[in-house]
Amino acid sequence: MRQLTRLLRYAAPYWWQVLASVILMAAVGFLDAFRLLLIGPILDRVLSPSAPPHEMKLLPIPGTHQSLHLEQFVPASFQNPWAVVAFALVASTLLKGIFDYAGTYLVSYAGFGMITDLRDAMYNAILRRSAAFFQKHTTGTLLSTLINDLERVQFSLSSVLGEFLQQVFTLIFTIAAVVLLGGKLAWVLVLFLPAILFSSTKIGRRVRHTTRRGQDKLAEIQNILHETITGNRIVKAFGMESWEVARFRTAAKRLLRANLRSVAAAAVSSPLMDTFGAVAIALLLLLGRNEIRHGAFTPGTYLAFIALVFKLYEPIRKFALFNNSFQQAVGASSEIFKFTESEDDVREKPGAKPLPAFSKSIVFEGASFSYGDEEGARDILRAIDLEVKRGEVLAIVGSSGAGKSTLVHLIPRFFDLTSGRLQIDGHDVRDVTLASLRSQIGIVTQETVLFNDTVRNNIAYGQP
Repeated sequence: MRQLTRLLRYAAPYWWQVLASVILMAAVGFLDAFRLLLIGPILDRVLSPSAPPHEMKLLPIPGTHQSLHLEQFVPASFQNPWAVVAFALVASTLLKGIFDYAGTYLVSYAGFGMITDLRDAMYNAILRRSAAFFQKHTTGTLLSTLINDLERVQFSLSSVLGEFLQQVFTLIFTIAAVVLLGGKLAWVLVLFLPAILFSSTKIGRRVRHTTRRGQDKLAEIQNILHETITGNRIVKAFGMESWEVARFRTAAKRLLRANLRSVAAAAVSSPLMDTFGAVAIALLLLLGRNEIRHGAFTPGTYLAFIALVFKLYEPIRKFALFNNSFQQAVGASSEIFKFTESEDDVREKPGAKPLPAFSKSIVFEGASFSYGDEEGARDILRAIDLEVKRGEVLAIVGSSGAGKSTLVHLIPRFFDLTSGRLQIDGHDVRDVTLASLRSQIGIVTQETVLFNDTVRNNIAYGQP
């Protein structure tokens, strides 16, 4: 529920689209139930010409002895029963189509807007993380979250949400029609409610768990792809193609098994709901014979009631599928919010001040650093005391892995010292803003990186 609440926060900028779609989908639900109520007048009047003329009853009004009649919804110029029913059927179908189109468009607009904002927030959060963050999380894992997890959330917020709203209001108005039309027979359906709720909850939990495992396995595959494509020369140089193919196949099989578990968990919901519906219909048919015999129902009214019950189980069955989809989205969003809301190792202090232009020296005092927060982590740098004055050129020499690059990466605060201090012109780098610190530093990295842009923009990167 907490993940769903977080997602819904992104709906605030699109409140009017959501509100309008809710109103339109409510109209769609009403018209869905209204069209089924036409079955009664069709059988009792249109298809029974010998029946005595009377008003075409739709529903009894609760607490009174009066009823809603079809003639109340049709212009008075229509007198013939066939014309009345035909006008009501065509008009309600046309209006339902218009409202359905507009409501689906608006809720999809809100859904795509929400997912765009969420994607922007996640990319912004990841890009601003420290270098330590990118060492803890593989590229494949980050790409899987940015692409696959967001794709699952997008499907639920854009594609499923519109259908969900429509089915919610269809369920509400259909329940109202079933209760008003069926009387005491409608209460038979309440017997199945605990079983439906219990099974949906159990299935939803299982789907959320299996979906998360599937996403993890997909991230593993993407990580292998990234490593072997970017490191293809190393793979070829050591003749490791066959070994990497075997590793990929093993990961693909793990993903296959995880996906099959997710499908198996989700697939049981639809037949289970169908079974509940079939048992309920059979029970209503058994009890309804006596009601018709005693005149409580006309054949048309009873058939309309049964059609409404069938319609009632359509949204209930779909809710099981919606629940599966929403559980998948919740499972995927947990990974998204883990990245967007977690605290970084390197953070700018509240009230940090801009660093003045560099003029004197860079000083390391008792500087120590280790990768990892756990006890016993090996120090890469230990108690370094070093001063580099302005205008000096310093070459740091040492074996591979001795900490040369790490020492340099501490200056722009890619990492923070484990202990000791690093000062620039007497200012501790942890007390100044990151933007003012890094704007005064030029770096030529060991890695060759070219962005998918013009040569000019690559050369001018940082000062376009």
